[in-house]
Amino acid sequence: MKNTISTALKAGIAAVALAAASGCVSQKQVDEISAKADKAIQDAAAAKAAADSAASQASQAGSSAQAARSAADSAQNTANQALQAAQAAQAAADATNEKIERAFKKSVSK
Repeated sequence: MKNTISTALKAGIAAVALAAASGCVSQKQVDEISAKADKAIQDAAAAKAAADSAASQASQAGSSAQAARSAADSAQNTANQALQAAQAAQAAADATNEKIERAFKKSVSK
């Protein structure tokens, strides 16, 4: 895009210079056109800087999102391990309760 603008501006300046050489354009008009061309170049540079900044921020946001995804995956793995440990503990408690119940029934039946 910058190349297109630059090429168009060069062509415009060349046309103005040619017209000035043939006497159709005053120096004031050439200066005005040159100032407009310079302004257009500055505007294009500012637009490019803004686009580069936006691209950088988008990249940083993508990196942050990836880090958040990684943290969420890690938290899910930890939660799954905790669930497995809780289920194992519950199974052990159930087995212990069954043993106590059998021992109680055995002592009562005597």
